[in-house]
Amino acid sequence: DGSQRSALDLHQLYPLAEWWSLTLLFPNPWLRICQVSPHEFIQAVMAASKRRFTIEQQGDPVDFWSWLLNSLHMDLTGGKPKKSSIVSRTFQGELEVTTLAGTGKGKAATATEDVVEPVPFLLLGLELPPTPLFKDALEKNIIPQVPIYNLLAKFNSTTISDDIRQGRRKFRVTRLPNFLALHFKRFTKNNFYIEKNPTLVTFPVKSLDLRDALPVPNGSNGQPLPSKYDLIANVMHEGKAGQQTGTAPYRAHIHRSVEKAWYEVQDLVVLDVLPQMVALSEAYFQVYQCQQSQQPQTATKGKEQGPPQQQQQPPQPS
Repeated sequence: DGSQRSALDLHQLYPLAEWWSLTLLFPNPWLRICQVSPHEFIQAVMAASKRRFTIEQQGDPVDFWSWLLNSLHMDLTGGKPKKSSIVSRTFQGELEVTTLAGTGKGKAATATEDVVEPVPFLLLGLELPPTPLFKDALEKNIIPQVPIYNLLAKFNSTTISDDIRQGRRKFRVTRLPNFLALHFKRFTKNNFYIEKNPTLVTFPVKSLDLRDALPVPNGSNGQPLPSKYDLIANVMHEGKAGQQTGTAPYRAHIHRSVEKAWYEVQDLVVLDVLPQMVALSEAYFQVYQCQQSQQPQTATKGKEQGPPQQQQQPPQPS
């Protein structure tokens, strides 16, 4: 009975419905008026996250990405995290994590053999090299640069990552998602302050080939899966760690594939930006799209493709 449904259930479904209404408008070229209200969606986010994310203050983009995808996935699956949804099929990949025996404080601490576990992921965390302690000849701090392929080598199944609690572990990618999210861990927090790592990561805007950094898993046909990705979103951080006054520290670079152009977005300010400037930013969070998933659908031969006859209905959580 709909009248007996609690307000909490409707409150949990509101972010999903609001997000679905936005996605119906954004990619639809057949609508004469293609306007959306981000304020309505932000209001839904504020209510659903219990003001964890607010309109008054910028939050961490990585925290928001994780919260949003997990919230949508839980709404779509009726609270069953292991059930498949469009979120997991689009954004979720899988790792094979091998923990060396006798290390860490988990299962491998008392195991006689290495512990191998499959671990799903919505984003991959990449550690930056330590900041140099010494200055150069001009008494200026050296800002190092590192290629993104060096950071992705963490998942080549041979590089060992040391962690006191988790143990010595090796990572191997067993399933690649259509949209790959990367998080560059720039901030280190201790009991006194938050320190930012200013290392610049060099990355290609087009055709990031994962085969240059890690072994690509095979598909059901025994052939390697598509491994070339194009950058579609880049979030950079400017200023010092923990800065929330004055100019907002986070800015987003968004690629509009229809125009083949890049835009810099900060709140409601949108500016044109060159791809070369995107590659020079202090990247903090990125989203790549697999090139195979970008193939346009061909129209029926001899017929002109027209507007869709019927709008797609939003999915209902099971």
